[in-house]
Amino acid sequence: MSTGADHRISRRIAAITESATLAVDAKAKALKAAGRPVIGFGAGEPDFPTPDYIVEAAIAACRDQRWHRYTPAGGLPELKEAVAVKTHRDSGYEVSASQVLVTNGGKQALYNAFATLLDPGDEVLLPAPYWTTYPESIRLAGGVPVEIMTDETSGYRATVEQLEAARTDRTKVLVFVSPSNPTGAVYSPAEVQAIGEWAVSHGLWVVTDEIYEHLVYGDAKFTSMPVLVPELADRCVVVNGVAKTYAMTGWRVGWLIGPADVVKAATNLQSHATSNVANVSQIAALAAVSGDLSAVNDMRIAFDRRRKLIVGLLDAIPGVTCPMPEGAFYVYPSVRDIVGRTLRGSTIEWLGGSVSVASWQRLLAKSTT
Repeated sequence: MSTGADHRISRRIAAITESATLAVDAKAKALKAAGRPVIGFGAGEPDFPTPDYIVEAAIAACRDQRWHRYTPAGGLPELKEAVAVKTHRDSGYEVSASQVLVTNGGKQALYNAFATLLDPGDEVLLPAPYWTTYPESIRLAGGVPVEIMTDETSGYRATVEQLEAARTDRTKVLVFVSPSNPTGAVYSPAEVQAIGEWAVSHGLWVVTDEIYEHLVYGDAKFTSMPVLVPELADRCVVVNGVAKTYAMTGWRVGWLIGPADVVKAATNLQSHATSNVANVSQIAALAAVSGDLSAVNDMRIAFDRRRKLIVGLLDAIPGVTCPMPEGAFYVYPSVRDIVGRTLRGSTIEWLGGSVSVASWQRLLAKSTT
């Protein structure tokens, strides 16, 4: 007779996979530490230092005994207020501090959002290609990710028609990401509005990840869905953080913005999971969001040069097609025309994937000067 003791790992946790991007990044770092000439292309991480004024704020916080103790689980009140101000400044979305929950990076914001919104069996529309964390967070919350496939012919952007074709009576949430990880796709204001209005018409929730809001190029423009579609605000959760804009991936500060009842419930969850985000990191984030955007402006100039260089190099490979990304810091080449072909005695089996152009150093040194 089988008992629960036979299962050392719960089925829920055993069903999820390790973060593919972090696994690739860890492997690259291990090889580099062993002396191998390796450059990692996997992790979405700027190769710029965190700006000095942010670091100095953290150093001062370390010496301030106020930050040696527990603080509110939902975030420092001054940081929540600063996030609300920053959100209005950068996207035009006006929210109050009570609608903000400060989290341990964007990943916890996503987990909290899905855990708060989803019941077992609820379906979540997830345009693909997608960041590998999205479906796992959805499954951990008991939800069912429903992939909406896109490709290079549409610029990796999903249409209302595709979303409607995938919608069922069990659909509760749409995940919307623009600029996109991992494709660099940016939806036009008209596309954002159309999708938002479609979600409203069917009573769906939207979880929109805006962490790449400042990384757009050329004529592309970032637009926030609840700004273009105000009637969506009561059923919308915005996820963001300091990681990409301020080169602060290791500081682990993100946030979610949503209706007050959702934020309260998510805060209750976080109070039992992690309590407050590390105070020193919160003070650093406060300095970041209260400051100007000169750091990200400098990074964007370098990323722009890099994206043009790598797209040209990839397109020069026979059989490879690489759309020019309009945002974030990734490229997503299509290799469908070379999969299965033999090159120098080896069969190409790569199924496609994104390449982060944020962490190139020696290979792309000439593009940053």
